[in-house]
Amino acid sequence: MLSINEISAWVTFQLCSIFILGIPLTIFIWSIKNRNKAIEKLLSTYWKISILFLISLILFIGRVDFSLLILIISTSLMTISVWLWTDINRELKGYKLNNSLITTTRAWRWALTFISISFLVHGIQDLSCINSIDSTECLIWSEPSRNLSKIINQLFNFLFGANFTEPIAKFAGLFALLIYVLGLIQWLIIKLPRSGRNSGFSNFEE
Repeated sequence: MLSINEISAWVTFQLCSIFILGIPLTIFIWSIKNRNKAIEKLLSTYWKISILFLISLILFIGRVDFSLLILIISTSLMTISVWLWTDINRELKGYKLNNSLITTTRAWRWALTFISISFLVHGIQDLSCINSIDSTECLIWSEPSRNLSKIINQLFNFLFGANFTEPIAKFAGLFALLIYVLGLIQWLIIKLPRSGRNSGFSNFEE
């Protein structure tokens, strides 16, 4: 039988597909239709940050031991990215509750925060999985990557006529992680000190 912790982790992963992909994609399209630059900028930044979540799943496919650590960091960074910007927060506060787009965005941010905290709690409970992802009690963490592995394998086979094996996934995941970390360091050193917590959404895509 599954333990309460395993069931809770499974539920959290099911919520991920909704609150990490489905709802933000809907809000993004909605904001473009309504020409709301603040939310467009918020979601544009969110998608850039959320690439790390995809990288963590690829690392799971490659059976990299610290995949769980990257997963937890990715959800934390995504949460930070939707709360960080002072100008966007100020803009959202200026809308009334009857604005459905803004209200949905606010609710989604809190839901994403809850998921991030949930991942952090589960990660603390399963600290051993950070060093040994192949152990039996850590199998629940690899579940989402299995479905992704099937999709990538079909695409990889179609494009290159080969299977997306664990060594390939490990190399691709680690290489993508390196590029991501370099980009994040560049942003922290160059762009953040210059613009601070101001997203500059008023000039977005002009």
